[in-house]
Amino acid sequence: MRKIIHIDMDAFYASVEQRDNAAYRGKPLAVGYSGPRGVVAAASYEARRYGVRSAMASKTALRKCPHLIFVPARFDVYKSVSGQIMEIFHEYTDLVEPLSLDEAFLDVTENFRNISSATQIAQEIKQKIVETTGLTASAGVSFNKFLAKIASDQNKPDGLFIVKPKVAEQFVETLAIEQFFGVGKATAKLMHQLGIKTGWDLKQRSENELVSYFGKAGHIYYRNARAIDERPVESHRIRKSISSETTFDRDIDDREELAIILDEVAGDAFTDIDKRGFRGRTVTLKIKYADFKIITRSRTFPDYITDYETFYKAGFELLQCVNLSPKVRLIGLGVKNSEESTGWHSAIQLQIDFEDS
Repeated sequence: MRKIIHIDMDAFYASVEQRDNAAYRGKPLAVGYSGPRGVVAAASYEARRYGVRSAMASKTALRKCPHLIFVPARFDVYKSVSGQIMEIFHEYTDLVEPLSLDEAFLDVTENFRNISSATQIAQEIKQKIVETTGLTASAGVSFNKFLAKIASDQNKPDGLFIVKPKVAEQFVETLAIEQFFGVGKATAKLMHQLGIKTGWDLKQRSENELVSYFGKAGHIYYRNARAIDERPVESHRIRKSISSETTFDRDIDDREELAIILDEVAGDAFTDIDKRGFRGRTVTLKIKYADFKIITRSRTFPDYITDYETFYKAGFELLQCVNLSPKVRLIGLGVKNSEESTGWHSAIQLQIDFEDS
């Protein structure tokens, strides 16, 4: 049986800014852009008390908290601090799977310190992070990745939560369905319509039934409901793309309405792009029609996309080239074609690719 730790830094970007500027400490703070199309990349715990959260439109955040302080992101600093944290992880194991700059899985079943207790290792790592960076982290400890990740969110901030094998299934039964791997807003809404609100509700459904509703993801939901997750910690995984999408309550053929929704989807995706420090050159628009046909439209830039305006504008322009008959039931936007996944280092001209899939 594996011993898995999930470490998640507490309000990482915002905490770094508060650490480095005493004037921000104890005050509601957001990292991101405060302009008309700005998006909150991270919010301090003081801001979260007002309902401010990551991926929220800046104008919405300011309505909830008029005295919210906005500061621009400093990714060079965040990456530097992340490097310090990763070095601490590697003092215990080489089986480290970063999910972003501020969180990672560790497999400590066998570790360099020959410590038998994963809980002890998690405690040591948390303490070393505080001593090295001045920041706090929360840790989840269990025998698989699904449970460890959920556990790390239980006692934030500066938390430590353990899910042991004997109580794992009972623990999962108490979870809200939104806490399950791969369950976003649209999926959660469908599950609620089916009467699935908790892990216990999910466990009552057969695997075939879940697959009929959710496709291949149904297999994952079925296993997770029984506290099963066989995924190993992958220490050399390369992320090839980041995207976000949403399914509508009704089919839409109004281009202006789709553009507004695209702005929200783009905001969610770009927050994730910034959080993970991901840089790609190709923006891809995804459309699913009422008849379930899926098409993609892509635009490739000669350099990395580093700002929201460029990202959204590319998606908006691609949307103008899309036929809206039949009506649209889903829209998504993402970026791909990173240096790490393609080996690309330079480009000399703009490419616009239109392709169906």
